[in-house]
Amino acid sequence: MRSERPKPLHLLCGRPMILHVLDAMAEVAVTRVVVVVGHRAEWVTKTLVQHAPSTMQIEFVEQETQSGTGDALAVGLTGLPDDDDDEEEDVVVLPGDTPLLRPQTLAALVRFHRAADAGATLLTAEVRDPRGYGRVVHGKDEVVCRVVEEADATDEERAITEVNTSIYCFRRSILAPALRRLTPANAQGEYYLTDAVSVLFSAGYRVQSLVLADPMEAAGVNDRAQLAVAEAELRDRINERWMRRGVTMWDPERTYVDAEVRLAPDVSLLPGVILRGRCVIGEGSEIGPNCILTDTSVGRRATVSESTCDRAIIGHGAHVGPFCVVRPGAEVPDGAVLPPHAVIEAPES
Repeated sequence: MRSERPKPLHLLCGRPMILHVLDAMAEVAVTRVVVVVGHRAEWVTKTLVQHAPSTMQIEFVEQETQSGTGDALAVGLTGLPDDDDDEEEDVVVLPGDTPLLRPQTLAALVRFHRAADAGATLLTAEVRDPRGYGRVVHGKDEVVCRVVEEADATDEERAITEVNTSIYCFRRSILAPALRRLTPANAQGEYYLTDAVSVLFSAGYRVQSLVLADPMEAAGVNDRAQLAVAEAELRDRINERWMRRGVTMWDPERTYVDAEVRLAPDVSLLPGVILRGRCVIGEGSEIGPNCILTDTSVGRRATVSESTCDRAIIGHGAHVGPFCVVRPGAEVPDGAVLPPHAVIEAPES
């Protein structure tokens, strides 16, 4: 859930937020993805090319003028081939700052949309405090007739607690004509994508909403406080996933594992462990307590205790720590035992 203005890209669990969104999309039947870039377009494009799911076909288009979310989607549609424009195709629209969205929810949105033969379906949430969010206004038979941004809402509309999450499913054949009817007649002077809802409703198309069971899934990140909340939720999910796969965590609340870390079964992580970047930990190894590993590979049945390793290789059965430092490019051989306070440098080239 967010206001109409786009927010800057932040890292979450070691990855840009938009990569978490793409990860969710990769688990459902998405034929192609268009990413609309603007601010820092070159960096965003390069990052996604390098790190997005390998099975995903991504087209990049640039919104040269930041004229609102409606304009961003109109630009985005230019990245879809014209020969796919038929009555059966749907377009799912997501903001890049919804890292907690689950693939199951995305799939449910599309199923719900198609089952009702809707022109558009909004993913919405019921919240106690709707301040700052677009309100979802229903007409007869619970059909959605419009979404109103807070700056443009009446007092009665501000009292509505069902809010827009900025996640939609549209019938593609009617989307472009609806976007062409948008106007910047609002407090921000922008083309709101939310106005497409009232355009479609007025044209006689069915518009409906699917209310999230867990509003946290659609939580946007508008400031550092919300970033911390999203980070904590995502880290809990990461830890739970690894524990269900056979990883032991003595104290999950004090264990921090980035999204791209890979852990083998029977790994033990003691309190105070931070695994950053693309660490790979071998089967039966024990890390911690109080270790920071960054982009480090640890072999099978190795131990690393109260040490820092950065872009290093720890061999099978090696013992590192306590209080050791393994520098970038350094390698600890299989079976080696480092004494306390050892500093291992990379070999000179």
